Amino acid sequence: MNTPRTKLSLAGLTKSYGSNLPPAVDNLDMEVEDGHLVALLGPSGCGKTTTLRMVAGLLDPTSGRIMVEGQNITNTPVHKRQMGMVFQSYALFPHMNVQENVAFGLQMRKRPKQEQQERVMKALEMVQLDHLAKRSTKALSGGQQQRIALARALVVEPTVLLLDEPLSNLDAKLRETMRTEIRQIQQRTRATTLFVTHDQDEALDMADRIALMNGGLIEQFGSPHEIYERPRTRFVANFIGRANLFEAAIGSESSTGPDGLARYEISVGDHGSFHAVGEPGMAGSVRNVLVRPHRLRVGSAGTGAEGLRGRIESNSYTGDSVSYHVRVGSELFTAERLTDGDTLLSVGDHATISWRAEDALVLPEELQ
Repeated sequence: MNTPRTKLSLAGLTKSYGSNLPPAVDNLDMEVEDGHLVALLGPSGCGKTTTLRMVAGLLDPTSGRIMVEGQNITNTPVHKRQMGMVFQSYALFPHMNVQENVAFGLQMRKRPKQEQQERVMKALEMVQLDHLAKRSTKALSGGQQQRIALARALVVEPTVLLLDEPLSNLDAKLRETMRTEIRQIQQRTRATTLFVTHDQDEALDMADRIALMNGGLIEQFGSPHEIYERPRTRFVANFIGRANLFEAAIGSESSTGPDGLARYEISVGDHGSFHAVGEPGMAGSVRNVLVRPHRLRVGSAGTGAEGLRGRIESNSYTGDSVSYHVRVGSELFTAERLTDGDTLLSVGDHATISWRAEDALVLPEELQ
């Protein structure tokens, strides 16, 4: 079995704009494997675009190193980094036609004319726009402009492809189509890619790995499945997907299962004892517990079902599914389920919510 090769490595990467301001990027470490698409995900101001611009050479780091294939490029000028970048605005040249735009990077590298033509047409075929080679970029739709910008970045055969929220200017339907196309092109070309987005659906759908950032730090780095199913902090659990989070005292620990998670008895205030899973060694602490809304069971009170007892505060029926907001003491839980023809619970009804132990995750982050 071949060991994955690291293509891009960031070590202690920091960007500060003043001694009285917190760092925009704070001592960031990350490794990107060859051929992987890694999403830098997080809210506005978390440092993801600053990180991308330092990798591109558009910003100088305050400290730290940027390595590509083991070579330190931290101080290498932007035009010598052999990277391709797609900006949020696409940055196409309006006085050039499609073919000239895509050829620009090859011209700057003084590639022979015949090679330029062959590589440009190959790149345009890849994005399925070779028939528009002579068209003005001003006559293109938003989706076509986005694909031309991608072709221009790929035609130089970059060591790393950098995408700075390239879908944010598209409408919702086209954005969904284009993220599929970009992912397919990236997988065909095996271009190692760093992709900045604030959209969790884009990151979950497109990325091999997600670096979820907050306050200049990476809160968690892992596969989309790991980030969603096993978040390590309250911030991660809240940012990715919808979450019910509540405090619980973590009691006795049972044997660890094949997934590496232990089973715990947990106490939820004065509502009783229930069960959840989590990493071993958390007994005796107070932690946040996560249950996703679609994994909560909700039923009428008085049916003999065990669980947290509360009252329906609101509901939302959309035909295929129904959502309930259930008030339990000071906590408000959201439960979602597919409709099955049964009578729906009404606002004001007493209800019981429950979960399978494996659907409730004790977060590693300890509460103070």
